[in-house]
Amino acid sequence: MKNKVSSSTLLAILAVGVMTFSGVTVETSMNITFPTLMSEFNIGLGVVQWITTIYLLVLSSVIPISKFLKSRFKTQHLFIIANLLFLIGLLLDAFSPSFYILLLGRVIQGIGTGIALPLMFNIILENVPKEKLGLMMGIGSLITAAASAIGPAFGGAIVTALGWRYIFVILMPVLLISLLIGMFSIPKLIQNDLENSRFDLRSFILIILTFAGLIVGISNISAYPIISYMIYLPIIIGVIALIVFVKIQNSSANPILNVSILKNISYAKYVIAFFINQLIILGLAFIVPNYVQIINKSNSSVAGFILLPGAILGAIISPISGILLDRFGAKKPILSGITLMIIPLLLITVFSVNLSNYWFLIAYTFIMIGVGMSYGNIMTQGLSYLKPSLSADGNAILTTVQQFAGAIGTAIVSTIVTKVGQLNVSDNGTFGYTFALAFLMTLSLIQFAIIYSTKNKKINS
Repeated sequence: MKNKVSSSTLLAILAVGVMTFSGVTVETSMNITFPTLMSEFNIGLGVVQWITTIYLLVLSSVIPISKFLKSRFKTQHLFIIANLLFLIGLLLDAFSPSFYILLLGRVIQGIGTGIALPLMFNIILENVPKEKLGLMMGIGSLITAAASAIGPAFGGAIVTALGWRYIFVILMPVLLISLLIGMFSIPKLIQNDLENSRFDLRSFILIILTFAGLIVGISNISAYPIISYMIYLPIIIGVIALIVFVKIQNSSANPILNVSILKNISYAKYVIAFFINQLIILGLAFIVPNYVQIINKSNSSVAGFILLPGAILGAIISPISGILLDRFGAKKPILSGITLMIIPLLLITVFSVNLSNYWFLIAYTFIMIGVGMSYGNIMTQGLSYLKPSLSADGNAILTTVQQFAGAIGTAIVSTIVTKVGQLNVSDNGTFGYTFALAFLMTLSLIQFAIIYSTKNKKINS
């Protein structure tokens, strides 16, 4: 049948999806290990946070060149390189004798995941019939959404039962299985003609400077006074690098990333909505565990597992929501999902002074159902506004925005909790959390308005 997804395509998506899931899971699960790593390696909080920051920085820098990699190398070669790099990073981290070897392992993992993440969506876009595109994009996007929420629970359980090194050890056989499946299935996919294009090193350096400046500067807000040069200098460098990068891409005959597609207003709106959606996910992944541990005095395992039901239900809903998009269009499932995010966010903001773990569990579960209905569909619908020849560029921009939102989301929310919390020391510590939740709720309202104001377009048209 014309609209049937082949078994090779399904296995290829599974292979790359497992690798992507592992990458996102290890990213979020490491946050729970900070106290243990600080004690073992005798380092401070400002140093240990680089475990996550440097990983996200590498991801954000590698993903924008995914279009170039796709045009120069065969899909199976990119997959094998990504998988082997990830495995090398896992080995280094599992047996690292020092913190700096641990960081090196994270850098290598970041390169592998940075290649794999856009590769998964490119495989879907190129090999799945339009009639099934919403479903398969939903399955692809649930991988990253679910992994973001499952990570803390996974990390908490492993650290408590076995020790932090087993986070990496357990993933090794998973990556090997992924490698075997991919080596069998990916060569059977549609293969595009390769180009002998030249790598634009200048643009790549500007990408690194952009994300290094913005991520480091924003991350420093919570650690330094608001007027500190440690905040403004990196941000200024990042903004200048971004401006120069955009000018170079717009004047290039063969840009490393076609940023001019952001002139497509409908696509640009969905990019902003996608950014907001990811920022809310990562912001809540910080607020909920910390509130549960600091305010409600529960342990890390309880905090991690409160996120688990929502992650599972969100994962189940995501492909179902993709089916709804295939049949009825994007707006209804997306707006319904955002509404399911707004209502519980409003309730936990209003009652944030005294929230039990039980109510956090319920609220977070409904929010993640809303994420499952909206997250993948926002990506699918956004790409539908572009010509098929621009899908790789559109996918690269969306995936880069996703990682950038993840990198700064935790920093922004933690800064609000810390800085605002200092304004009222007479409460039980919830003042900052109230403002952080109100911030996320406001973002969800903006997201709703953006989607509502954008003209709908049938995916299959």
